[in-house]
Amino acid sequence: MFGLGKKRTKLGKWLDKRGISQAWLAKESKVSENTISDLTNKDDRIPNGRTMKKVLNALRKVDPTVKQDDFWQM
Repeated sequence: MFGLGKKRTKLGKWLDKRGISQAWLAKESKVSENTISDLTNKDDRIPNGRTMKKVLNALRKVDPTVKQDDFWQM
C-alpha cells in the first residue's frame, strides 16, 4: 500500500487510491521527483502554473476529468 503512515496531501491520497507511484507521475509529467514528493506530502506546497499544468496533463492520462481544484485551492 502506498503512503502508509505518511501525512498526505489531496494529490498524494489521489495517487495512493489509484495505486499510482510518485515516480510514474514524475516521469510522465517531466517534473522532478523532489517536487512531486513535496506536492504529495506537504500541504503548504502549491506548484507554480507551469508545474501544475504538467502534473494535471499527466494525471489526465489516468482520469480525464481531473481538475486543479481537486488538489489545490487558488
